[in-house]
Amino acid sequence: MDELGRMSVDEFKQADKSKVVVVLDNVRSMHNVGSVFRTADAFLIQSVYLCGYTPKPPHRDIQKTALGATETVEWHYISNTMEAVNLLKEKGYKIFAVEQAEGSVSLEKFNPEDNIAVIFGNEVEGVDVEVLKHCDACIEIPQFGTKHSLNISVAAGIVLWDITRKQLL
Repeated sequence: MDELGRMSVDEFKQADKSKVVVVLDNVRSMHNVGSVFRTADAFLIQSVYLCGYTPKPPHRDIQKTALGATETVEWHYISNTMEAVNLLKEKGYKIFAVEQAEGSVSLEKFNPEDNIAVIFGNEVEGVDVEVLKHCDACIEIPQFGTKHSLNISVAAGIVLWDITRKQLL
């Protein structure tokens, strides 16, 4: 790790984080959860909110893909996604769902600001319809092939990288 110039766990915890929060809305796969933690670590995401039946650490299947990121990334469990959305709104966050929806903003046109929460939904159902009603907007990842969706861990990587890139440049 020294050769790669990576932070220690303590340095990570002390580092300035992005103004981005990730919300997982009823994500069922522990591997997806672990992967999102690992991506959150890579991009210095402020925190991850695990909602509904989203599995939470500690669990070996989460750790298998998180590779220790559950120890570096701050996380919270809230049983209801709407509670998390309301809490984040009270803290001044704008709420964006990653979802294909009427009026969604294509990712390349999305201009992130500070204090945003990005919601990723269930692998089959997406972000809950009630939650969508309370979002400031939806972000859509452009796709050009025959499939109309991406795995949540892939979507999180794409969206969080794009937001990080735009905020840093």
